[in-house]
Amino acid sequence: MCTQKPPNDYSKQLYERYKEALDDYIKSVVVPSLKGKHGEFLLRELVGRWKNHKVMVRWLSRFFHYLDRYYVSRKLLLPLNELGQSCFHDLVFKELKTTLTLTLIDMIDAEREGQLIDRALVKDVIDIYVEIGWGSLGLYEGDFEQDFLNSTTDYYSKKAQAWIVEDSCPEYLLKAEECLQKEKERVGHYLHSKTETKLLEDSLLELISRRAEQILNKENSGCRVLLLDGKTEDLSRMCRLFSRVEDGLFQLSKVFKEHVNEEGMSLLKSATDAANSKNERKEIVGALDQDFVRKVIELHDKQQSYVINCFQNNTVFHKAIKEAFEIICNKEVAGCTSAESLATFCDNILRKGGSEKLGDEALEETLEKVVTILTYISDRDLFVEFHRKKLGKRLLFDKSVNDEHERSLLSKLKQYFGGQLTSKMEGMLGDMTRARDQQANFDEYMSQITESNPRVDFSVTVLTAGRWPTYKSSNINLPSEMIKCVEAFKNYYDSKEKCKKLSWLYSMGNCNIVAKFDTKPIELIVTTYQAALLLLFNGADRLSYSEIVTQLNLPDDDALRLLHSLSCAKYKILNKEPLNRTISPNDIFLFNHKFTDKMRRIKVPLPPTDEKKKVVEDVNKDRRFSIDAAIVRIMKSRKVMGHQQLVVECVEQLSRMFKPDVKLIKRRIEDLISREYLERDLETTNSYRYLA
Repeated sequence: MCTQKPPNDYSKQLYERYKEALDDYIKSVVVPSLKGKHGEFLLRELVGRWKNHKVMVRWLSRFFHYLDRYYVSRKLLLPLNELGQSCFHDLVFKELKTTLTLTLIDMIDAEREGQLIDRALVKDVIDIYVEIGWGSLGLYEGDFEQDFLNSTTDYYSKKAQAWIVEDSCPEYLLKAEECLQKEKERVGHYLHSKTETKLLEDSLLELISRRAEQILNKENSGCRVLLLDGKTEDLSRMCRLFSRVEDGLFQLSKVFKEHVNEEGMSLLKSATDAANSKNERKEIVGALDQDFVRKVIELHDKQQSYVINCFQNNTVFHKAIKEAFEIICNKEVAGCTSAESLATFCDNILRKGGSEKLGDEALEETLEKVVTILTYISDRDLFVEFHRKKLGKRLLFDKSVNDEHERSLLSKLKQYFGGQLTSKMEGMLGDMTRARDQQANFDEYMSQITESNPRVDFSVTVLTAGRWPTYKSSNINLPSEMIKCVEAFKNYYDSKEKCKKLSWLYSMGNCNIVAKFDTKPIELIVTTYQAALLLLFNGADRLSYSEIVTQLNLPDDDALRLLHSLSCAKYKILNKEPLNRTISPNDIFLFNHKFTDKMRRIKVPLPPTDEKKKVVEDVNKDRRFSIDAAIVRIMKSRKVMGHQQLVVECVEQLSRMFKPDVKLIKRRIEDLISREYLERDLETTNSYRYLA
């Protein structure tokens, strides 16, 4: 019928009859079978009729395959298979699609409420939307998906409104996570895979995004409460959910930062209150330098564990911790900077007899944490200077627990902040190693010289001046016993070092002397100055203040400290006339023969001095030099540069050590101009030119 020449070619009539036959069957059989049915009954009937229709279309299109091969392709008509589907679409699906969509949505909502539904039936109906679209998802998306997503939004909007009022924050998050998991499973059971992303986005929008503030700040159970109570599982769930919405982690990190800041400020307030308390004034140093630093380290450990274990180690939370601790660690507590507190804390754990008793592993771990806290402090150069002062005392007075721990801390500092920060302190440790070798050589030298040997156990530590802190010293008149020792070492050193000059720091020395009291002899551990003063009483029973100052060639402030330590403190080696606790130029001092103590050996300490002012002055002086060097270095490479750009680059270069004041930078620029390192550039406004 299709291979004859016209008028015997019946291809057109066959094609038309094929469509008529399908239309007649649908109108006479399929449509009546669907009328009067509702809900699941309608869906089941529709699925059955669609399956039958597909069988009929498949076989008819095979019978008339010749039409498809030649007539349909030549006339650019719909293929028989698609024509058959279009008949079902136009006569059945088009009329029922609104009812079908509403029925499907009702069934899915019922499942969300916990009812059992026929998932296979739902899948079969949804497959019709896809199959009848001739390979395209247009019908599925337009006739079902959009309405389904809108209903999902409405459903979760109502649920979220109720849950946020009724439930605590952890309960709400648990429900939200369960819902999202079920929606994902729902896609796998009967929805098209491409719906998953849109479905989860719409669900998250209603459950999390639109109620983020309410969730995070919910009274008695919000994010801050979870952080305070250490609810790691709930915090992990919160992070998982908020990571799936736009700016969710940023909102969560903002609350986290505020929490860390509040905790830090609470520590600061407690430390300040302790410092201002009259009952605890004597313990200010302990409260500030140990307890406060320890609590800051504990706070950092706790918040860091949240970031690692609950917040997916996300960089936005590391940034939140950094910004919060930069605020906390750069506040002063009762006039004490964090740099000073941290240096004192290090001194306590690295000094023999310190309050912190730690094993090797615990000490290493604590040092690592100290360096981490130091990264948040802007005045790192101030910490270095305080630490260098305390390191010097530990090394000189043999108070360091272990040289390896000292080197370990310097290694960590060098790793974080560069060698410039630690070079002097590394040199100090090197000096002590060389000094021990030198002392052994000196002892051997003295054993070979019998005629000039002072017969006193005598040790000298030779230091490199530029590496060590500056120490106050004066040309005190030493007793003859000490002069012999000094001369002996000078002779030895001059024989070894021809080009180096010794400057003696008697103020940093110490001495063991035996005092013969009426009850028993007692060994006194005193400073060189104290020993020189006490040895004066070998030749006189009574000495006036002026006689002591004259004979020792001491400044008044040193004399006051020495005499106070020996006559007014815990151990009264000397008696004073008149009997009071203040030293005046008219006082008379006598050796206290009746002094006694239950110990055979006692240490007589000097009154402590406040070195903070001197350290701050030294640091400010060094900062001026550093700023000058940075400006010259920048200008030398750039030749001409604007003021603002120069300041920005200068701050950037110096921020590794300290945060320079912009006003100070401006003053240093003016100073360099006056010293003819720079000049103002006349061609451009507010610019400078480097003068070679």
